[in-house]
Amino acid sequence: MDSPNRADFFASLQPGGKYDGIVGIYRHNISADHIGIFDKELVSKLPSSVKWIAHNGAGYDQIDVVACKERGIFVSNTPGAVDDATATTALYLVISALRLFSHAERDLRAGKWKSSHKPGAAHDLTGRTLAILGLGGIGFRLAELAHAFPMRIVYHNRRKVENAPEWCEYYPAERLDEMLASADVLSVHVPLKKETEGLVDEKIIRKLKKGAVIVNTARGKVIDEAAMIRALEDGHLGGVGLDVYPDEPQVNPRLLEFPNATLLPHMGTETCDSQKKMEIRALKNLRDFLTKGKGEDLVPEYKQ
Repeated sequence: MDSPNRADFFASLQPGGKYDGIVGIYRHNISADHIGIFDKELVSKLPSSVKWIAHNGAGYDQIDVVACKERGIFVSNTPGAVDDATATTALYLVISALRLFSHAERDLRAGKWKSSHKPGAAHDLTGRTLAILGLGGIGFRLAELAHAFPMRIVYHNRRKVENAPEWCEYYPAERLDEMLASADVLSVHVPLKKETEGLVDEKIIRKLKKGAVIVNTARGKVIDEAAMIRALEDGHLGGVGLDVYPDEPQVNPRLLEFPNATLLPHMGTETCDSQKKMEIRALKNLRDFLTKGKGEDLVPEYKQ
């Protein structure tokens, strides 16, 4: 599809248009730069012949899945393909936030060497507690990597992960406060949905121990950004490591002012290896739909 804008895309979907009669769509987030997200309006314009949208990516918050289900359109994503690259991004953010490496690099580039570094504010990973909010594929891969230091690994999920090793300590909802109080780092790995927007709010942030670090490689809107900034301002948080933001590509300028904030421009899957795996996985879902009637990676909403 080569539509330069949303209006042209809609026109091309009409009977007799160049997209009339399509049955499947391969979708990448970069398409939003031209035609916008796959919201209810866009989904309503798709021809009735469309039955499958193969999304390239694990997160699919740019697609209105409810609208797709109402029209009998299936949506797949690429779980697993993004796990390693996103988990290593999270690990970098954990290391940099605890050791204050981002601050040190900025000093070096400004010709200050390490004049403003305070060793008393930096911490080793060994023996620290990493709390993982959402032990899916990415969260579990991070757990494996961090366990090697070793870090103590605790996690909260809606339910216990049955195949998780013993060193992954599960904290159910009734013990969530206990987990937060023990965490030196809280790493966020939950998908963005209506019910998870602002999940990490003022209440959760304030239940972390003073000096704890928050790392986010999920979606920016999962965290209450204003509450996080307040906690950085008053010193309750010792630092943050962020790869995602609520209004990308815009970044709250206040975040740029914190020396203890490690910030990346959504680099989680930006490697040739992961991009290749994601493309192959998405295209395989589309191929399987065309040849077998169904792809493997239906998003969870279709499995409920």
